[in-house]
Amino acid sequence: MLQRRLLVTGLAALPVLAAPGIRRAQAQLPAQVPAAAAGNWPDHPPRWVVGYPPGGASDVFARLIGHEMGSAIGQNVVVENRPGGGAVLASELVARSSPDGYTWLHADNGNLVYNPALYARLPYDPDRDLAGVGFIGRFPLFLAVRADSPQRSFADYVAAARVKAPTYGSPAVASPHHLAMEMLRRRAGTFPAEHVPYRGAPAAMQDLVAGTVDSVVVDSATGIPFLRDGSARALLVLSERRSAAAPEVPTAIELGVSDAVAYGWQALAVPAATPAPVLERLNAALNQAVASPVAQSRMATLGIESEAMTVPGFAAMVAADSARWRPLIRELGIRLDS
Repeated sequence: MLQRRLLVTGLAALPVLAAPGIRRAQAQLPAQVPAAAAGNWPDHPPRWVVGYPPGGASDVFARLIGHEMGSAIGQNVVVENRPGGGAVLASELVARSSPDGYTWLHADNGNLVYNPALYARLPYDPDRDLAGVGFIGRFPLFLAVRADSPQRSFADYVAAARVKAPTYGSPAVASPHHLAMEMLRRRAGTFPAEHVPYRGAPAAMQDLVAGTVDSVVVDSATGIPFLRDGSARALLVLSERRSAAAPEVPTAIELGVSDAVAYGWQALAVPAATPAPVLERLNAALNQAVASPVAQSRMATLGIESEAMTVPGFAAMVAADSARWRPLIRELGIRLDS
């Protein structure tokens, strides 16, 4: 949901940063994709279905990683945008596709983790109908205010909130950003705050700088350029450790808010009955693509953290996220089809 102008500017113009703390995928991967026992797969181009419009972060990374994967598997990867319903349309399309390794889904927290708790009638079951291939990267989330805000710390923010509830922007209702703030509010003592959903993170950041909203929860890909140019200031990051792209920003855990960890993340999935040899070959190609110098340089520039995961390892991550977030979403009473 990131606009093309801001994202492409961030990808192309910012200096590449050394990223200590990011687990570099290259060190964990073979030099070449193994010749798995997958028959003559692939013998024609696969399609990568993205549930968001062209130009957003999902689309940009699908095209970037898809190009690198095409080199690994010997076929061009065709990216197909099918926006609609929080990626429900794209997810259903892939879930109902032939499990032959030729139809891929751009997966994220929303379509693999959140949607079963957000929709009473979901036309696909991510736990039953989709198989995770592997991980692309995760986007740290920051709570940020304008640079001229009198709130210099998260303690200042909470104190001011108890006098007058601040507004906070996010890219959308039930986005990782929105859910992260609701989780933070609960972990930090349920301080007041009023959610203002936008159509994408850049719009929220533009309104923050203009003074329309008091604060935002923003992902690193959108927020880092604003933090670097001095138009916004981050009060905390919702990570286990500080972001390499903004090392001066403390974590919520450092500030005494226990278990306050949230990310936006992207991954790859296919129909559930895809043969194991094809899954393994796709996993190796994905990890190889994410580890490529071009992908790593762009991720490090915007503070996106990558990690090579096996098929079982990624499945375990999704299961842990589902156990954590689905009960919280239901407890909060957030629904998208009511």
